[in-house]
Amino acid sequence: MDFRFTEEQQLLRDSIEKFLREDYGSTGVGIAERRKKSRKAPGYDEAMWNTFADLGWLGVAIPEEFGGIGGSLVDTMVVMEELGKGLILEPYFPTVVLGANAVLLGGSDAQKRKILPGVVEGKILLALAHAEEQARNNPFDIATTASRHDSGWTLNGSKSLVLNGDSAHQLIVVARTSGNRNDRSGLTLFLVDAKSEGITRTDYPTVDCLRASEVRFENVMVGQSHVLGTVDQGAEVLEVVIQRAILALGAEAVGMMEMLHRDTAEYTRQRVQFGHPLSQFQTVKHRIVDMFVETELTRSLLYRATMETEAAHPEATLDIHALKHKLGKAGRFVGQSAVQLHGGMGQTEELRIGHYFIRLTAMDPLFGDKDYHLQRYVDLMSIPEGEPDANILPF
Repeated sequence: MDFRFTEEQQLLRDSIEKFLREDYGSTGVGIAERRKKSRKAPGYDEAMWNTFADLGWLGVAIPEEFGGIGGSLVDTMVVMEELGKGLILEPYFPTVVLGANAVLLGGSDAQKRKILPGVVEGKILLALAHAEEQARNNPFDIATTASRHDSGWTLNGSKSLVLNGDSAHQLIVVARTSGNRNDRSGLTLFLVDAKSEGITRTDYPTVDCLRASEVRFENVMVGQSHVLGTVDQGAEVLEVVIQRAILALGAEAVGMMEMLHRDTAEYTRQRVQFGHPLSQFQTVKHRIVDMFVETELTRSLLYRATMETEAAHPEATLDIHALKHKLGKAGRFVGQSAVQLHGGMGQTEELRIGHYFIRLTAMDPLFGDKDYHLQRYVDLMSIPEGEPDANILPF
């Protein structure tokens, strides 16, 4: 398997890295100042979001016919890895990775033409309203209902941790249209105007300085044209969206882990104790090497999982589970090690070390924590070869 980037991907990577370093303010002080914005809506720099659009980043994974670049999953991985290094506040993940993929995978041609060009231009923000308070790690535990009526559907229920919920123009709502609460079948995705009558929100900053909302739907009326995909078969779209979300989170995590290792190695070379740089002490050397190994192991899993998903390889599902489990464990180890080797200053607002660690920690429960994905990996490996669904991800 060839893990080398193409010339175009390397140019994309270099251009994002240069912009974030020179124009975004990815130093510790710059990060601390920007993250104060998360305490109130919209929680990010709207002018910077428009710059992202002008640079073409918002359209990397969107087909050319809808105004995008038509890039691959690997291209998205390249972007997310660099954005992770910059600790961006802008809603790239909820809008481009979650929202745009849901529309792209489930939407009709008319829905795609209505939404995707606006995403590419930075004019339409999206949010996936999927998670529910009682669901824990089960993505199919959906109590929100959609009842059919003559002119469309009526939505009732509540959603938790809706990323970018306070800024989104459109919500992609996962609701149950048939079956029991935990059934995989009977789910349908709806494209809902965020200002629809009957929607109420409680907005808040997350621990990693992003924005999220608790959203309640009370008799929210939507037309038949607002259904994304096929009624009762939304799980198929949701599965793929979650897979791509995990790959994107993995890329973001690898970018942050790389910076944690780089910054910590540099600090231990400069910090003198007992007449010697910290980097000369054997135990510190071992910890720095361990941080590097964990980062590169996670990177290898990320690249493998991304390329196998792109190629529809039958083992892609297992690799995605392995990746999410690994980034939960490795992210915690690398983050804790960086803070420990920096000492008390590793937790200060002015140093980006603590910000990276908080973000890595907050990633773990998203779309299933490390323990859940380890169990799913074991369950899939235990299915006898040749039995039905042995290589299909039953998220």
